[in-house]
Amino acid sequence: MMKKVLYFSFFALQLSVFTACNDTPNAEKATASATVEAPKPPVYEFGFNLNDYTIVKDTIKQGDTFGKLLEENNIGAVDIHNITQKTKGEFNPKNIRTGKVYAFLYDKKDPSKPHSFIYQPNVTDYVVVRLGDSVHAYKAQRKVTIVEKALAGNINSNLTVDALAAGISANATYQMGQIFDYTIDFFRLQKGDNFKIIYEERYVDDTIFAGVEKVKAAYFEWQGKPYYAFNFTTDSAKGTNGYYDEKGNMMKRMFLKSPLDIFRITSKFGMRFHPVLHRMKGHFGTDYAAPTGTPIRVTAAGTVIEAGYSSGNGNYVKVRHNNMYTTQYLHMSRILARRGQRISQGQVIGLVGSTGLATGPHVCYRFWKNGRQVDPLREKLPESVPIDARLKAKYLKEIAPLKEQLDALKATPIEMEEEVTNVQKQTVS
Repeated sequence: MMKKVLYFSFFALQLSVFTACNDTPNAEKATASATVEAPKPPVYEFGFNLNDYTIVKDTIKQGDTFGKLLEENNIGAVDIHNITQKTKGEFNPKNIRTGKVYAFLYDKKDPSKPHSFIYQPNVTDYVVVRLGDSVHAYKAQRKVTIVEKALAGNINSNLTVDALAAGISANATYQMGQIFDYTIDFFRLQKGDNFKIIYEERYVDDTIFAGVEKVKAAYFEWQGKPYYAFNFTTDSAKGTNGYYDEKGNMMKRMFLKSPLDIFRITSKFGMRFHPVLHRMKGHFGTDYAAPTGTPIRVTAAGTVIEAGYSSGNGNYVKVRHNNMYTTQYLHMSRILARRGQRISQGQVIGLVGSTGLATGPHVCYRFWKNGRQVDPLREKLPESVPIDARLKAKYLKEIAPLKEQLDALKATPIEMEEEVTNVQKQTVS
């Protein structure tokens, strides 16, 4: 009897030791299992959780086609044909362009063939082509955030440089220049002139800059005179909008201030010593110097009445705007308009050159009023058109907070900027 009790006790002891020895590994396995199984936070792109998919991105190269890309990713010719037919309503393979981004998504559970093809025609839009059992395509857009910016600056050098120094993007600066193109001569800016702008920028996924949405309002003080401009929609159904001043007059005028975006005036209207003929001669135009190939804009809408070459003018274009006004553009390196063509204001009609009697690349801009050549810089040109009287009350109410916001913006005075710079230089030295 004693032997049986001892044998049972020994067996029980061994069993307890064996069980105890196995408790620790099991606990470790349970802990490890709990750690492995902790779900990862989802990471989404193009609407897919990348925890479940592998994404491979690339850009369309010369010679790439939709079919070629699918074939390179283990999809056969019959399937390619079926995919193309079933998705042609939303995706046209002929529209893919060199340099654009595309991606293939692979399901991590079955990576043998791609699950989806994604094509991005631009930074915000994309098309998804599902390649699995249920083939279809759909268009989508990445999350776009609109950020408003209100900035101000002073003219110390030129608008491009000083706007950049004030933190204004190049695109917004260009648009501001276009808004005031009819009222301000940007060649004659002076130190102390100042500008303000309220505009919206688009950001994709909160981080990728996607351009300027719109300029809501802008201000320019030029030669001591203030100029306001406000963006206003005159017809929401048609999406028609324009820029008007604080009184409701359209910023757009019949004529642009100059035929070039970037220039310097080298010779004005009047008598001068001709650089080629070497004698005094009447100069009935204004010379704007710019690099060869710079686009030449027609300053007002009209019809091309002459486009050709003469020994003195070189390549030139002449435009009739109405019964009163005609303009001419000389010394082009290339003509981009034809006789009889109807052209709109700001349209490029040629490129700067030095053909004819010219010592360097420039455009000679000539201006006729009632058949007589006049100086466009001194001529009083047609005023702007006021806003529709039925919209004026609404317009003035809508721009009031924007004007208040513009007036509250203050740029650092140039004198203070110079003082700060001098203090920094002294500190460094």
